[in-house]
Amino acid sequence: MPTFIVLSTLTDDGAETLVKNPERIKEVNQELERDFGVRVVAQYAVLGPYDFVNVVEAEDAATVARAMLHLASRGSVKTMTLEAIPVADLIAQLK
Repeated sequence: MPTFIVLSTLTDDGAETLVKNPERIKEVNQELERDFGVRVVAQYAVLGPYDFVNVVEAEDAATVARAMLHLASRGSVKTMTLEAIPVADLIAQLK
């Protein structure tokens, strides 16, 4: 299953929602899997220019793009998505 890294930054509205309901993170993760077929494999709160680093799996890039657009349309988060290539696959392609 293809893996993607999603870097996310909360908007002011998103931060307010999270402070009021910290469990919202888990609710969104469940929604991503149920409604979009995007499974959150790992998730970290981080310091710096992003608030969260998420490792997700999905059928393809279009699936992740669709899910991230739906999240962004709510006005609570902005995301940057990177496709992750396993190093073993890269090495194999370089041989």
